[in-house]
Amino acid sequence: AVGVAMHGNIEIDTVVAQGCRPIGERMQITSCERNMLLELDGKPPLEVLREMFQGLSERDRQLAQNSLFLGVVMDAFNEAPKIGDYLIRNIVGMDARAGALSIGEMLKEGQRVQFHLRDAETSTHDLDAMLDQYMGSHEPHSESGALLFQCLGRGAYLYGRPDHDTDMFREKVSAMPLTGFFCNGEIGQVSGSTYLHGYTSSFGIFRPKE
Repeated sequence: AVGVAMHGNIEIDTVVAQGCRPIGERMQITSCERNMLLELDGKPPLEVLREMFQGLSERDRQLAQNSLFLGVVMDAFNEAPKIGDYLIRNIVGMDARAGALSIGEMLKEGQRVQFHLRDAETSTHDLDAMLDQYMGSHEPHSESGALLFQCLGRGAYLYGRPDHDTDMFREKVSAMPLTGFFCNGEIGQVSGSTYLHGYTSSFGIFRPKE
């Protein structure tokens, strides 16, 4: 691992685009053990999924075969979570007999969660929304440069063409100097805390502190 510390008249803002959209209803974890999700609103998660699938479009059903994730609301006081407020985690296994799911995150009873899907269109809309959110809270053209840490699963593999996320960044933010690299795991903030992610584009944007 490599770390860089900076000091002086510099501020670093972060934008983390996880590239997912919610499906179904937001639920509460009523039973779990470590990373095993045992109950959602008193029901086994696989039962919840089967019921949810009945209301999905055929396209979303197909996506769910390979691109189904669990989003965890990390701020317990956030009553109306939106894009960027969920920590997206892989579903890494299941126990068909118990109806349980294994999640790539340690869980706690009482946490609110929602299933999510990912595809190229959703990732585009998510990045667009996160950049709009950033620009809406910062003075335009105050940035000096940026770094992009992008998952290997994005780029041309996801979008079918190179430079998708960098082109959108330059269009939405500015044509500032931008560099970075592809990663197998990216570090960035969700709801004020820092996590290790997968499948994200994580930007570090430099601007003067004063």
